[in-house]
Amino acid sequence: MTEGQTGSRRISTSILLVAIVVAGFAIGASLRRHSGASGGAPDQATALAGDSTDPLVALEERTRANPQDAEAWSALAGAYFESGRFDEAVMAYDSAVKLAPQQALLWSGRGEARVMASQHDPMPEAAAADFERAVSLNPKDPRARYFLAVKQDLSGDHQGAIDGWLALLADTPPGAPWEADLRRTITQAAKINHIKVSARLLAVQQPAAQLPAPTPGLPGPSAEDISRASALRPSEQRSMAEGMVARLEAKLKADPGNVDGWIMLIRSRMTLGQPDLARKALASAVAANPGRASQLREQAAALGLR
Repeated sequence: MTEGQTGSRRISTSILLVAIVVAGFAIGASLRRHSGASGGAPDQATALAGDSTDPLVALEERTRANPQDAEAWSALAGAYFESGRFDEAVMAYDSAVKLAPQQALLWSGRGEARVMASQHDPMPEAAAADFERAVSLNPKDPRARYFLAVKQDLSGDHQGAIDGWLALLADTPPGAPWEADLRRTITQAAKINHIKVSARLLAVQQPAAQLPAPTPGLPGPSAEDISRASALRPSEQRSMAEGMVARLEAKLKADPGNVDGWIMLIRSRMTLGQPDLARKALASAVAANPGRASQLREQAAALGLR
C-alpha cells in the first residue's frame, strides 16, 4: 500500500471514529429494537427479560436455563452491545448464530459487534465475513450493506462505497432513524475524496415534508479535525471523538433548547458505548424541554436506550 493510499485509509477511518454520527450504529440500534431473532416484537430484551429490574441479568439467567433459546441469546447480545460490552456481545451472537443460522440479522449483528470490539482493525476479516453471510441470506439487510460499503471505503474503493451507500439510501424508508446519518456519511466521504454526489443524492431525495429537520450549528468533523485524525492511532482517535462529544455537551449547556443537539449527544454517547451518560443526557434534555419529552424519549428508544 502506498503512502497516499495509507493516508486515504486513515482519513476514511476517521469518518467512522471521529464523526460519531455514523449510520451503521443507528441502523443497528433500530434493528435491535424492532426485530428479534425470528422477527419478533419490539423491545425484545425487555420482553424476554420479564419483570426483572435488571433485564441483562434476567437474560443471562434465561440463556443458562435454556441454552437452546436463540431469541434469548439474540436479546442478550443486543443488551451486551448497548452496554458497551462488545466482546461479550460477540460471544452471545455466537450462540444465537449456531441455533438460528438462517437469520441474517444475527450475522450482521455479530459483524457489528466485532467491529466495535476491535481495538485496532476498523474492519476485522471475521466481521466482513459475517456481513457477507448476512447479505447472502438477505440481500436487503441494511446493516450488512452499510458495513460492506465501509469495507470498500477502507480498502480505497471510495466510489464503490458511495455507490453502495446510495443504493442503501434509495431502499431506506422515509424517516428511518439512520437516514440523516447515512446522508451525512455519503456527503463527508464524497467531499474528502472529491467525488460529486449532489445530483445522485437529489435523485433519491424524499419529499421535503418527509425529510428529517435540518440540524444547523451542530459540530461535525471539520477539515482540521479530519487532518488531525488521519495521523492518530485508534485509541487516540477515540479520545478525539470523546473530546468532540464533550464540546457538544458544553454547547448544549449554553443552548439547552436545541433538541436536535440533545438527540445527537444521546446517539454519540451510545456509539461510544456509554449508555449511562446517554441516559443522563436524555434526562437533561427532557428537563430542559418538557414539551418535547415524548419526541426525545422516542428518539432515544430508537437508538437502543432504555
